Amino acid sequence: MSEPKQRKAEIRSLVLRRREQMDAAQHAQSSAAITQRLVALPEYQRASMVLGYMNFGTEFASCAWVQRVLDDGKYLILPRVDGRSKQLELYRVRDLESQLQQGSWGIAEPLPERCERLIGLNAVEFALLPGVAFARDGSRLGYGGGYYDKLLARMERRPVLVAAAFALQLASAIPQEHTDVKIDWIVTEQETFCCSV
Repeated sequence: MSEPKQRKAEIRSLVLRRREQMDAAQHAQSSAAITQRLVALPEYQRASMVLGYMNFGTEFASCAWVQRVLDDGKYLILPRVDGRSKQLELYRVRDLESQLQQGSWGIAEPLPERCERLIGLNAVEFALLPGVAFARDGSRLGYGGGYYDKLLARMERRPVLVAAAFALQLASAIPQEHTDVKIDWIVTEQETFCCSV
């Protein structure tokens, strides 16, 4: 394993352990605070088409934020893993109860037969990206599959990229490879900061 890959693996392991040690009350309280900070972002308020994700495990609990996107009258776009191409396909979701089902890794995903597939990826204006760890320079460490980096590479016009993370997910530095895409904003339960300044 190369040195950057080794370092990424170490950071991933450390941060996942930290995240798993959060108690349920702290997790819920921090997720609620992050949701409030996300909806206060002017970039979110201006966007009409928003890409989100449904969380799994100990990630930021995105359900309340995703519902808020719908309640705010925005177009909610959610990803689904295409098993054949190993890429994310995007779908517009109008109803979380009837249009989602458990998919890859137990993550709720859009049902293709009940949702409208998004063909024009460039219409997405605001994208909330999952991840394991983040650095203040916008570096993002995912789970190792590169799904979001590949999705962003298919977009001609990049949306505002935002990470919702617990403060314990911040790392001092994350090694970057040429395929890694940096994010614009990081929102934690304690602060909101711009990475591109």
